[in-house]
Amino acid sequence: MSSSKYILITIVLCGVTTLLSRVIPFVLLKKFTLPPRLVEFLSFVPIVIMGALWFSNLIIARPGHLPKFNWQYVLASLPTFVAAVFSKSLLVIVIVGMISLAVLRLI
Repeated sequence: MSSSKYILITIVLCGVTTLLSRVIPFVLLKKFTLPPRLVEFLSFVPIVIMGALWFSNLIIARPGHLPKFNWQYVLASLPTFVAAVFSKSLLVIVIVGMISLAVLRLI
């Protein structure tokens, strides 16, 4: 099998897997009703994912060295945190974070 055919098959299978992982929950949840406590618990998932992504980029880990802070991200986090406290909107938080980091990279 040529490498281009292998790559094409890999891309198609990744696309099918992604599609199924997003469609199957909707199909299953149409038939079932989730308990209110589970719905409330699941409402925190986007916040947890954003926190994990933020924290993983905040610290630079290199084998054989102590972890260091990525100071550019730390400084961009300050106005983002303020926006999070006041707006409590995930969209506002993401936009302020992106603008803060862009300004810091231009300086």
